[in-house]
Amino acid sequence: MSQSPTETGTRALGTGAVLVMIGLCAIWGMGQIAIKVGNQGISPLWQAGLRSVGASLVILAWMTLRRIPIRPVPGRWKWRLLIGAAFASEFICLYIGIGMTTAAHATLLLYSAPFFVALGGHFLLKDRLNQMRLIGLVLAFAGVSLALGGPGSRSGGEATLLGDALCLAAGLGWASTTLILRASPLKTEPPERTLLDQLSVSAVILLAVSWAIGEPGVFAPSPMVWAAFAYQTIMVASISYLGWFVMVQRYSPATVSAFSFITPVFGVIFAVLALGEAPTLSVLLALLLIAAGIRLVNKG
Repeated sequence: MSQSPTETGTRALGTGAVLVMIGLCAIWGMGQIAIKVGNQGISPLWQAGLRSVGASLVILAWMTLRRIPIRPVPGRWKWRLLIGAAFASEFICLYIGIGMTTAAHATLLLYSAPFFVALGGHFLLKDRLNQMRLIGLVLAFAGVSLALGGPGSRSGGEATLLGDALCLAAGLGWASTTLILRASPLKTEPPERTLLDQLSVSAVILLAVSWAIGEPGVFAPSPMVWAAFAYQTIMVASISYLGWFVMVQRYSPATVSAFSFITPVFGVIFAVLALGEAPTLSVLLALLLIAAGIRLVNKG
């Protein structure tokens, strides 16, 4: 979701568009629950690699149908490898980390990515932080700190500091793909082309690392595990990402991006309903601080 097209619309969001964005956020909020369920029968990195393979095939079919150029622009292979490696690092951290923490924590910390984008943009892209954005960063940082170490944040042993740290690193990996895109020639290419770069390169890296560390692969297949895997591949990595691209092409990216702040809300709700995770006061306060902080960062 880090890509942005070269030309975007400026139409106001109608009721239909608002409902589409809420639906996309709900899909993303359920994504961490699907990963956690899938990990019960498929090794984390093997699952992430297979997801990238499946999503690559879906994106290839979409590009062929829409007659979007599949052949990469020459001379940019270093950037393609770099953004693909950053994408892979995000999911190495997320798929391993989510097995050591709660889905609610994983969602909160993953969606701290805009915090790192704003911070990196200030130092690397000369996208300076004004007073409002600085206040937002402080709030978001306070929320992340609360999620990592607040009272009761790891009650019952369900969430570990290492798991939380890995999910936070996943957010940093996600932010890295955004910063690489903004700083590279890839920003002039169709978003589907850049998404394909990330998926295809990450597929090779994830499966290779899985094999290198001796993961068993598919070790306990079940209808629930395969359903969770299919959800990640089709709904999250394919349909929702393509839906996101359509929305940012038709409407203001800033307006559309504001909706992503409700994704952690869905993540916490689904973690309670689907996994029975009890939301602690720390998690709820962290949710409010991160959402408010990132909103100020983007509004500023």
